[in-house]
Amino acid sequence: METFIDINADMGESAEALASGADFELMRYITSANVACGGHAGDDSTMSQTVAAAKKLNVAVGAHPSYPDRANFGRLESAMAPVALESSVREQIAALAAVAERFGVRLVHVKPHGSLYHATNKDREIALAVGRAVQAVDPQLIMVGQAGAPALEAWRGMGLRCATEAFADRAYEPDGTLRKRTLPNALLDTERAAQQALGIALNHKVVASDGSGLRVVAQTICIHSDTPGAAAIARKIKAGLKAAGVQVRALAI
Repeated sequence: METFIDINADMGESAEALASGADFELMRYITSANVACGGHAGDDSTMSQTVAAAKKLNVAVGAHPSYPDRANFGRLESAMAPVALESSVREQIAALAAVAERFGVRLVHVKPHGSLYHATNKDREIALAVGRAVQAVDPQLIMVGQAGAPALEAWRGMGLRCATEAFADRAYEPDGTLRKRTLPNALLDTERAAQQALGIALNHKVVASDGSGLRVVAQTICIHSDTPGAAAIARKIKAGLKAAGVQVRALAI
């Protein structure tokens, strides 16, 4: 039986990364791009450049909505009422969908950013608000969430399709959470990230920070675009997966 996996990364989060070619270089080794669409970063120009690059490289495009908090890059939780959050997320996804339509591209997935990603797992009402926003734009969009996270069940209960996500370049704690970036060895180097990605794809398992085995069943693997050497990590991961016979391809809408 063939094994399939998607590789995703956050894109279009800075004009500088686009101008320098860093985003484009990373995009050569992924299959899905989560595009910032105005909440924490992104505007019509960055979205247009990112979608154009994704189309050229045959990379699937998804929305990366956030709390509307550009000052803090969407990394702080917000006390927004669910109805206000729903409206903001809907507007962000719709903005990217409009840009994508100009390029003849259809959005495939939605992955919340930063604090919103984590908040959907802590508060069911937030998860439902994000789900309603997605339904209002396109109920066929695939929701991306961390494997085993409560938000996935909330979204499935709404009739939305979901894809489970794991992380190649971040260490896991024994309870399945990601090791905080402020702690030692939170970021994995190229070799360790490639090994972790292979373990996720082939064995549904990662080695946690205490050395214990942790079961992680994922359909997509994330590489953080702000991890130092992200493109080199992505290149190594993709090559390792292919060498092991894993089919690397985007999520299918």
